[in-house]
Order: sequence, then C-alpha cells, then structure tokens
Amino acid sequence: METPAPVQRPNILLVTLDTTRADAMGAATPAYSALAARGRTYRYAYATVPQTLPSHASMFTGLYPAGHGVRENARFLAERHPLLAEKLKRAGYQTAAFVSAFAVAKRFGIARGFDLYDEPEKAERDAKATTERALAFLQSAPQQPLFLWVHYYDPHYPYTPPEPFRTRHAGQPYLGEVAFMDEQLGRVLRAFEQRGAAAIVVVADHGEGLGEHGEQQHGNLLFQTTMHVPMVMTGPGITPGASDTPISTRRVFHLLLGAAGLEQSDEREEVIAGEAMKPFLDYGWQPQVMAVEGRTKVIMAGRTEVYDVVADPRETRNLAAQASLSRPVRATLRDYPLPTPGAAEPPASLDEEAQRKLASLGYVSATARPAVRKDAPVPADMTPLFPVLDRASGLFVREQYREAIPLLEQIHAKDPHNLDAALRLAVAHSALGHDALALAAFRKAEALAPDSPDVRTYLALHYAKGDQWEQAIPLLERITRDEPDRLPPLEALAVIRERQGRVEEAVALRQRVYAKRAPSAAELVRLGELQMSLGQTAPALASFESARVQQGAAFRHDLELGVLYLATGRYADARDALDRVPGDHPMALFKRAQVSVLLREPDAAARIQRAREHADGTTRELIERERLFR
Repeated sequence: METPAPVQRPNILLVTLDTTRADAMGAATPAYSALAARGRTYRYAYATVPQTLPSHASMFTGLYPAGHGVRENARFLAERHPLLAEKLKRAGYQTAAFVSAFAVAKRFGIARGFDLYDEPEKAERDAKATTERALAFLQSAPQQPLFLWVHYYDPHYPYTPPEPFRTRHAGQPYLGEVAFMDEQLGRVLRAFEQRGAAAIVVVADHGEGLGEHGEQQHGNLLFQTTMHVPMVMTGPGITPGASDTPISTRRVFHLLLGAAGLEQSDEREEVIAGEAMKPFLDYGWQPQVMAVEGRTKVIMAGRTEVYDVVADPRETRNLAAQASLSRPVRATLRDYPLPTPGAAEPPASLDEEAQRKLASLGYVSATARPAVRKDAPVPADMTPLFPVLDRASGLFVREQYREAIPLLEQIHAKDPHNLDAALRLAVAHSALGHDALALAAFRKAEALAPDSPDVRTYLALHYAKGDQWEQAIPLLERITRDEPDRLPPLEALAVIRERQGRVEEAVALRQRVYAKRAPSAAELVRLGELQMSLGQTAPALASFESARVQQGAAFRHDLELGVLYLATGRYADARDALDRVPGDHPMALFKRAQVSVLLREPDAAARIQRAREHADGTTRELIERERLFR
C-alpha cells in the first residue's frame, strides 16, 4: 500500500488595510492595483462593522459581530470562538502577525494561535516600521508553510502622510496616507511571494466618512463610505477577474481555510449583513443593521433606508417609499440579534494606560450603560454631535475636565437623555471639587436611569473621596456584591475599610483588585505596609520585593525590606537591604546591628555602639531590651 503524499499547503498572507475606502484604490495604489490585475477582485466587499477590532474579529472567526460578541473596540474576544490562526497552526503552519495599532493589541484576544505577535509599544506605528519588522522576520522564517498577517493603520485620522506622498497628494492627505501604505504593501508582497506558492488576501477592515453623510471618520453610520471596502485574493486555484457579487469580509476566514485545503470555501451569500452599534451602546440611540442583496442595500435604524448602490454609490436617493424588499432581506433585518447595553459594559480590566492609548487613536467607549428608549434618536440625524462627542470623550479620558465640561453641557443640551454625557459631566465636576454642581449632575443622571449601576458607582466614588465618605459605604457594598469584577468600587471600598480600621478587609479587597490588573509600585508598597501591620510577613515581603523590581534605584523602602528579611531569617538579604537605607536612620541602625550579631560580623560591637549613639525614643528602649546585644 502506497503512503499518501504529504499535503502541500501554500504560504498564506493576509494584509489588512485599516480605514481604507473602496474608492481610494486606483492611481494612488499601484501595488494593490497590480495585485488586483492578476487576482480576484471583489468589487462589492462589505465590512461587518465600521470599527477596527470587531471587524478583524469577524475576519478571524468567520462570524458577524452578533456571533463573536465584539461589537465595539476595547472589548475582549471570547476563547470559545476558534480563530483562523489557531486552525492554521494546528494544520502545521507557522503563524506570525505584525500589527500597527493598539486597537488590535494582543490583550483583546485577537492574537490566539500566533507563534509571534508583534505589536507597537506605543499606541500606533506607521506602515514602514511595521513592514521593516515583517521583512526582517521573513528573512529568517523557516520554510514550513507560513501564515503571515500584516496590519497597516496609516489612513486613520489625523492624516499626516510622509513625503513625497504629502506633496504628491496635496489637499488630499487621506489619499496620501493610503498611497504611503500601498508602497509598503508592495514591499511585503514582493518579499512574501519569493517564498513560493502563496495565497494572498488584501482587504480593508472599514472605510472613512471624509465628511460624507455628516460623518468625518467612522464607527457611527452604515453608509458605503465606511462599509464598502477593497478586497482582492490571489493564489493557487483562484480564478482572476472581478466579482460583482456582494461578499462580507467575514468570509476571509473561509477563503483562507479553503486556500489551505482545510475546508471547502464558498464566497457566495444570499444576503450580506452588517451593523454599527456604537451609538446604541454608548448613547442609547437607535441600533443600526444593514442588509445587502445584489445592488440593493437596506439600512434599518429606527427608520428604513433603501439604496441602489450601483446606480447611486453615494447613497443620495432613499428608495424606501417604492422599494419591495425580498423575504431574505426582511428576515435578515428582523432576525439580526441586537446587543443588550448592559452586556456591553467597558471591560473592568481596561486600565488607565489602555484607555489613554485608545483615546489617542480616537477610540473612547462610554462610561455608562445607556438608558435605551423607543423614541431614541436616529444616529444619521445626530451627525453634528459626532465631533463634539469624540472631543469631549478624549478630553475626559485624558482628565482635562475643565475643557470637557462645556462640550458635555453642549451634548446634554442637544441630547438631554444621553446618560453617558450626564454622568461624565457629574464626574468632571466631582474631580474638580465642584461638589454642588457634581451632585446636581448626579441627580440628573439618576433621573435618566434610576436603576443604573454606573450612576450608583460614580456617585459612590464621589462620596468616597470627600468628607461624606461614610455615605459611600452602603453604595459600595452593594456594587461590590452585585458586580464583583468592577475595579473602581473595589479600590474605593478598600480605602474606606482602611479608614475604618478594618485592615484585613482592606488587604483582601486590594488583593482582589490586583488579581485583575497589575498594581503600581506605590500600590504594592501600601499593600506591603498593611500586610506588615497584620503580621503577614511573607505576603508583605513579596509586595515590597515586587515594588523594588518596578522602581529599581528609586525604591525607598529598604528599611521595611530589611525588617522582613530579618523576620524570615534571610540575614544576608537583610544586611544588603539595610545597608541601602540612607543616613543614620535609628531603626535601620538598630536592625543592622541585630543582623551583624546574627551574621557574626567582626564589627558587630561597633554597630551596636553606633545604634546606641543615634537612638531615638523608640529604638533606645528596644536596644536596652535586646538580648543579642548583651
């Protein structure tokens, strides 16, 4: 019996172009155009959602956002969904990713299955920097089948293309960014195809409004500007040419598994769906769902809009009055699962640094779960507020509260039921010490959502930091019982328990917090001090040691370390720590003399004498009672 020949799988390259409109491809993008000329171009490819992370989650799971659960940036992709890289890795592929922005950082769950996941240290990096790292990797990558994902972020606002693209596209900086990105795409394509047979997909995650339909950027609406994206595929068995059949970018998952011989790929779908839930999740506005069948596109968002995207690509003529929708389109719109705002709360483990990185990219999630109502605004009618909302959110996250307040007041005047704006206004006044204004704003927020846990949480935090901290106790106790994973209430309750003298509870609460996020050095020091006060020697030692690792030469708690080392019998470590205590600190000299005796150092007597000479009221009595000194 003959042994079957091993399966020869092609190398696979996926390049995702962030924020790239379908109509941006052309004369400014020769690398993409050359690939399209010899590959299969999907002329009507549609993003599943006009935001970076959920769109990529769809490509890596094959699911719409309603299926994988990531419906906004800064959410976490659940492990129950198998990813493209995981499937390819199990089939023998080496897997590597080079991404350009924090929006698709490893922490959000998108990196599962990659042997190497290279992401920027800062919020973003340009296409050239990402390309250089990808090319360096390709030079040394083994010749086993390779799956490489390269993600470019450049066309995001603000548009600042480098030369010569800035001059070449003067007056069109967005197109300059796309052209610069295309140049780097060409470099990756050339290097990758030198490895032999390759299946390649180049696709955008979403587009950019550029002011059309009142949307300057993306994320809020479902028009072609942000949902119609470029997409091309080449490789063994791929018939060159152009397809006018609509396709969802979620099919990238199936197309690449098909290229690897792991499943039968079928690009056909009777109806393409899509969503834009950010305004619903953040502000309680109408949810938005899209359905595309052939040349007909329908947007459902509190009202129905119908467009012929072939005859009217800019969607200027709403045909809803005379259109007759097919049964599959009606079923898609009717049955598409809407999110529950409560289930879409910003993750509790998203720390301040992560929030700042996202804010620097223009991505800021709501502070509060919205109060959803039937008469909620249609997002397309609220476009004048989009830039105000974005700027106010960015200022709030950067703690520029004085600048944020007038913008939040402007939002509240235009959208008086916007709970997020009302609550952020209350928090901003609270942070600035405007107690009367803060409490008035909290009362407005409570009126909008009487049962909101978010309002309860931030009101409790307001009380906790002031003279009325005792009023925070019942609120915090309820919140930490009902929502044990919310970190700010746990942190506030820990501080209050400390004030109450309930130190053991304060320690336990701090430990719950630090199990979910990494503590700072200052937090570790305070935890260590509390643990020492309880006689928890080993945990206190671990806390101080971790703080010293973080702070290095800036660490100023060697006395505590020395005391703890001495208590655990680690005399040499105690000696080294106490020797780092500056000056003639009475307690450090006393403890160092103890260590000297225990280590049988020849200058022990001199150290005891020095401790006596520099003793204070506390150490004088300790020295007289110390048996080691007799």
